[in-house]
Amino acid sequence: MQDKLMAFFRHHEQLPWSPGEVDCCLFLAAWAMWLGHSDPAPHLRGTYDTEDGFRAIIVRAGGVVPVVEACVARVGGKRVQQPLCGSVGVIGSSGNVERQFGAIFDGERWKVRFINNIVSMTAKPLAIWSI
Repeated sequence: MQDKLMAFFRHHEQLPWSPGEVDCCLFLAAWAMWLGHSDPAPHLRGTYDTEDGFRAIIVRAGGVVPVVEACVARVGGKRVQQPLCGSVGVIGSSGNVERQFGAIFDGERWKVRFINNIVSMTAKPLAIWSI
């Protein structure tokens, strides 16, 4: 799994940031597709093209957890207590939806897709799934 994940990170880091196509939450959907699942987020792709558009979706949903949870359900993911290499999650602040991030666990740290790269981030996991 580690090699597959590192290849995904190298590939995804080359893609230009594009809200609604390549962003921190669709990063998780891209990982699911890399693993052979169908797109878990077709209902989100292309429905926003700005950070404000993305935030509006998150606020309406009540945070990033419900948005990711709905996507994970589409590929049969299961909620877990502890991440393993390749697990997806939402990390950050339980009280501030603007400080919640979709992340992938690399076996040691959570990785988050930002505008220019994929970085390690230390934050509280709000929800974790195996996909």
